[in-house]
Amino acid sequence: MKPNTMKDLWAAGRPVLNGWLSIPNAFTAEIMAEQGYDAISIDLQHGLVDYQTAVAMFQAMRTSGVALMARVPWLEPGIIMKMLDAGAYGVICPMINTREEAERLVSYVRYPPTGTRSFGPSRAVISAGADYGVKADATVVCFAMIETAEAFANLDEIVATPGLDGVYVGPADLTLGLTGMRHPIGFDREEPEMVDAIKRILAAAKRAGIKAALHCGTPGYAAKAVGWGFDLVTLTNDVRLLAAAAAASIAATRAGIGQHETITAPQSQKPGY
Repeated sequence: MKPNTMKDLWAAGRPVLNGWLSIPNAFTAEIMAEQGYDAISIDLQHGLVDYQTAVAMFQAMRTSGVALMARVPWLEPGIIMKMLDAGAYGVICPMINTREEAERLVSYVRYPPTGTRSFGPSRAVISAGADYGVKADATVVCFAMIETAEAFANLDEIVATPGLDGVYVGPADLTLGLTGMRHPIGFDREEPEMVDAIKRILAAAKRAGIKAALHCGTPGYAAKAVGWGFDLVTLTNDVRLLAAAAAASIAATRAGIGQHETITAPQSQKPGY
């Protein structure tokens, strides 16, 4: 089985820089995968991606060599197993609130006797290797999202779940869960209480010997999170990158037109023009 490059980076003491795909298109996925990310995750929860499109996106990104993951819509065995069968090297599951839910997540990712995953890696056995069945459990990574007040209260129990590779902090929902609407909704938290909560999750993961991941909105915050000790940081998604680049391009063009008009307008008033 082809190795999981995320695990190679962690073994070398390096963080994983993760891209995020919400646009359901194989070509945009291929473009993103060629930009230097260590891993790319397809978002089936809040993204616009369905299963068949996700498979095509995996196929388009295969030659890039990046580790491919999926955020599944929910703690549901069918879609978790199908994404693994499609070739995902990691699963990120939202709204894990208890140790029991974390145990169920792990069981859906691992084959018996460790878990309850059904065998049938239709694409994975082609894309990952003929020995997928015997090596998948040791290669695929499993992240439980910590993003509610309940999960935060059960943090120590969740991180101690056998077979769980890491926890993934969803800062927008975590802020809603812990503070309600007292703070604006968003990713890069600067409020002392939220920074403290995020660091408490990081510390709990480290004590348990598992990885910690954080969803970020800007490169600067992602770099800061790596400095805190996060093992994986997700940078802004394809939608926001496209919107930001388009907005910057049109703003620069309008500014240039304005400057040109200021310079040339007086000439148009000369006699003979």
